[in-house]
Amino acid sequence: MRTFLMVAAMVLAAQGAAAQEMVRYTTDQSFDDVAFGIENAILDAGLVVDHVSHVGTMLERTREDVGSDKVLFSQADVYSFCSAKVSRSVMEADPLNIVYCPYDIFVAELADKPGEVIVGYRQFPEGAMQEVQAMLDGIARAALGE
Repeated sequence: MRTFLMVAAMVLAAQGAAAQEMVRYTTDQSFDDVAFGIENAILDAGLVVDHVSHVGTMLERTREDVGSDKVLFSQADVYSFCSAKVSRSVMEADPLNIVYCPYDIFVAELADKPGEVIVGYRQFPEGAMQEVQAMLDGIARAALGE
C-alpha cells in the first residue's frame, strides 16, 4: 500500500508540473501598450476585468523584507476575469472545472530583458477546457495586434 501511495504521489506531482506549462508571446511593444491592449481585448470580448494583480510592484516592494536583492520585473501584472458563457460550457462538461476559474493573463517585462514584453497564460487540459484556452489565446493575440 505504501508503494502505491508513493507512486500515486509521483504521478500527481508529474501531472501538476505539466499543468503549470504556459503559452507565451513576446513583443517589443511597450509594457503600457500591451497592458492597455489586454484590457481592451478583454472588454472587446464582452468580459469584465475582475482584478488586476500588480505582481511586479508587490515583489519589488517586499524584496528587501524577504531578504532578496534580485529585481525580477520592470513591470508585471496579472489580469483576472471570467466568462459566464464559457465557464458554463466547461463546467457543464465537468463541474470541477471550477478550479480553473477565474482565468488569468499576465503581462510582464523581465528586469534582465528590458524592452521585451511577455504576454501569457497557463495551458489547460485537453477536452472542454480547450474552449477557455482558445478564448485566452484570442485575447492575448488581440492585445498584440495579431
